[in-house]
Amino acid sequence: MRYRSDADVFDLDPAVWLADDLPGLLDAHGGMAHEGAVMLGCRPLGFDVEGEAFTLAPVDETIRLQPGTSCAAVTVDLDRQSFSDLVQDIQTPQALATAKVVDLPVADHFRFLKWWPVLRSIIDGRPVHSPGDIGFTDIDGSPLDLTRSFDSDDDDEEIGWFLREAGFLHLKDWWPTDLMAELSSDMDDAVGDYMRGDGRSWWARTDDGGDRCVRLQYFQACSVAAGQMLVDEHHLRIAALPGDGHASGWEGTDGENAIEALIKPLGVVEGISDLPWHKDCSLGRHSYQCCGMTVGISVTGGGADTGQLAVVAGSHRANVQPNFIHPYLDLPRVPLPTGAGDVTVHLSCTLHMSRPPVTAERRVLYTGFGLPHEGERVGSERISRVREEAYTKVSQAPVRRERSGRRV
Repeated sequence: MRYRSDADVFDLDPAVWLADDLPGLLDAHGGMAHEGAVMLGCRPLGFDVEGEAFTLAPVDETIRLQPGTSCAAVTVDLDRQSFSDLVQDIQTPQALATAKVVDLPVADHFRFLKWWPVLRSIIDGRPVHSPGDIGFTDIDGSPLDLTRSFDSDDDDEEIGWFLREAGFLHLKDWWPTDLMAELSSDMDDAVGDYMRGDGRSWWARTDDGGDRCVRLQYFQACSVAAGQMLVDEHHLRIAALPGDGHASGWEGTDGENAIEALIKPLGVVEGISDLPWHKDCSLGRHSYQCCGMTVGISVTGGGADTGQLAVVAGSHRANVQPNFIHPYLDLPRVPLPTGAGDVTVHLSCTLHMSRPPVTAERRVLYTGFGLPHEGERVGSERISRVREEAYTKVSQAPVRRERSGRRV
């Protein structure tokens, strides 16, 4: 999925790009991008970049560049740096919105989001996903069973094939339940060392008036067991499944956020504990560092009422908007109920969401593996800042806990 290098990032001048680069991109990819724009229902999109105003309009079987924004259905005002980031896939519309760089009404926000795969089609020459584009085949050529789970006795080549094809894994009984109990106890012991605003935790308010720590970063510094898991051969076996050099990059120091402990409480009404549909690259830099592997270790079990992960199979192979799901998307949505000690794996380009619990809180550890990368990660500090401040700026939809057999 990587087709850009940080060494090629440059300080983009909007006027020069509009005059010298965009016309050629539209000549080459405008017809293909138009197909995606029509399918997604995109209306003319205007930009005003420090006074440089233009509109992209899907007309006459292509995307036309028009001066000004008078015909735009929605206009996005951007500073020069943000526009450069957008064009070069360093920040996405969702990143700019979460950071409040762009502050659009809700309807216009979603209109902007719909354009993102179309913009990538124009600039990168990557078609927008069309229904029927993606199928699922098992290693023996038979249809892939997307409900399948694996255990430690299964063959790595077969597991790796499933991950590449579907974009996710469910590994059953990967860790012993007594280890999960120890990790849960470590979470209880560690939570008092975190405080709201410390830069290493997320918080959420609940319907009973509580202020709960829901994300404990740098957890390997709080739990000997968590640190040992990160270097255990059983964990590192997962990194080798794709066969293309994924590694943790963790060197055994407490100064890196190598593993996070998440507590999913009941009744969250403010903040973020459970994220809606998104890709892990939804804030930016997809074409520079995807696909990474996100590994979730179920400290407690999770299900429809106690919270669970769900994924969109094959979405890592599709140029679709990386936040939320457009109604046209034909790819299967797969719930992943887990028991204590199970592991879920999803690729950073796989659409996924966390279903909030309503009957009992859930606990999970998250860590991951990335592909080798050399040199500076341009814009990564901006994306990191957006991510770490997200819970203070936006909230998930309120979820009321289930009482007396009914959900309120």
